[in-house]
Amino acid sequence: MTKELAGMYAALMTGLSDAGEFDPQRQRNINDYVLRQGLAGLYVGGSSGESGLLTVDELLAQQEVVFAGAAGTGTRLIAHVGMPNLRDSIRLARQAQKLGYHALSALPPHSYPFSDEEVFGYYQALASATQLPLIVYEIPLRTGRPLPLGLLVRLLDLGNVVGIKFTSTDLFKYSMLRKRQPDKLFYYGFDEIYAAAGVLGTDGGIGTTYNLLGRLYVAVDQAIRVGDLERAKALQMVSQDFVEVLLETGVLPGMKAAFRVIGVDCGPTRAPMALAVADAEDRMRAVLARPAVKEWLA
Repeated sequence: MTKELAGMYAALMTGLSDAGEFDPQRQRNINDYVLRQGLAGLYVGGSSGESGLLTVDELLAQQEVVFAGAAGTGTRLIAHVGMPNLRDSIRLARQAQKLGYHALSALPPHSYPFSDEEVFGYYQALASATQLPLIVYEIPLRTGRPLPLGLLVRLLDLGNVVGIKFTSTDLFKYSMLRKRQPDKLFYYGFDEIYAAAGVLGTDGGIGTTYNLLGRLYVAVDQAIRVGDLERAKALQMVSQDFVEVLLETGVLPGMKAAFRVIGVDCGPTRAPMALAVADAEDRMRAVLARPAVKEWLA
């Protein structure tokens, strides 16, 4: 089962109403587009889905909508359940198991400067709360600090823990962790430099811009696996050109602007998250019209 979880996953975005409430139909609009990308699966309820701004009940509802839409497609589903407190995380995890998700993942506990032992205790409890495989998560951008290499090794030794989503530019630590845990799954999380991690060895990627350009990232990964590094480099530069513009607009608001440009009704981001520029849709329209980017739209 573990290796069946390998591959490229969209860190699925969330559909919201104009009033900022979870909107099942707009979620289906996003799902329908992303499912045409040829990705291995969907990573549901993570940072790209604005999970830090949603209620647990909304995340539970999203799990149900996504599962129903992916049924019969062969799409692997990983439920992100990493809430600031363990009780909510376990609630999300247990519903994901009941629905039939294939695996779980979770941010380390956040909102407070938790100690290494508190982080370990969180994952230990979550790993034993269901029978689903668990993917731990290194993302200093969200937690405010990198987890020590030794702690990551211990976490990967926990029962039911099958791998890690590594979203950090510290590729030396990434390599050292792979060296110490060669039998675990390693997903890389920074879209714009996926190829750099891919050369060091990955089992797949999980990313925000995969929602829109998933076919591009599948091609980057395939090029690396057959040793065509020149093609991988060229395709990664297409990703970087898109991400450069996206950073100007704000990542999630900009992604939703891009979806609007291509006719996918997904709604706004939840306040206080907002576009960084007034002409975001014009900027997205311009970058998506570039032939090197346009060819990868589903």
